[in-house]
Amino acid sequence: MSDESTTAPATHTAWTPEGETAPPRIGEEAVIAMLKTVFDPEIPVDIYELGLIYAVEIEDDGKVKVEMTLTTPSCPSAQELPSQVEESIRMIPGVSDVQVEVVWDPPWDQSRMSEDARLALNMY
Repeated sequence: MSDESTTAPATHTAWTPEGETAPPRIGEEAVIAMLKTVFDPEIPVDIYELGLIYAVEIEDDGKVKVEMTLTTPSCPSAQELPSQVEESIRMIPGVSDVQVEVVWDPPWDQSRMSEDARLALNMY
């Protein structure tokens, strides 16, 4: 019987002739840019502009945590959108792990949409 422990994958550093370099620092701008590539299939606006992203936490070791919501608890994309968020953030260099949590408090409403989203959807 083997005793296998589950650990997170190690973050690798780069090597240069001057020595090892630290992994790239993940910026909030990079995470937001990737979040803007995820669209609700029923609404032609990205989830960031829709106001579905409540929080983004980036740790020094490359772990990213996202708290998001959906427009309604019965949203047909409830399984799809969090997975797309995770996949998009994992593409950022330096990300070691991603955790996406769907939260319902506070509930989403149209006031959370950006001005651009309101213009795109003709909601003033």
